[in-house]
Amino acid sequence: MSSNIKVEEGSGNIFKDLGFSDEVSEKELLKAQLGTEIFRILKERKLTEAEAAKLLGIKNTDVSRLKSAKLSDYNVEQLMRFLNQLNRDIEIRIIPSENREGQQRVVAV
Repeated sequence: MSSNIKVEEGSGNIFKDLGFSDEVSEKELLKAQLGTEIFRILKERKLTEAEAAKLLGIKNTDVSRLKSAKLSDYNVEQLMRFLNQLNRDIEIRIIPSENREGQQRVVAV
């Protein structure tokens, strides 16, 4: 049984590929990238939800939401503040894009 499966290359932004507006898709992708880094650090440090909550200044249930990538209750600034509280500096650089519309991205080092 042979079937033709159509495969499309993604844009690199799942939210855009799902049909969200450019503004919303860029914001949601940025939040997802920041949230991923927060989760990675919490996991790396092997913090309990209670320890993470105390460190971040939020409730245990909020840590659970972060770990589940339920980021709708957070804005970019809050997520950046969490990263600061996890001993991460955040650097914003503005650079020219190469013959395309500019992008926002998170690069963790």
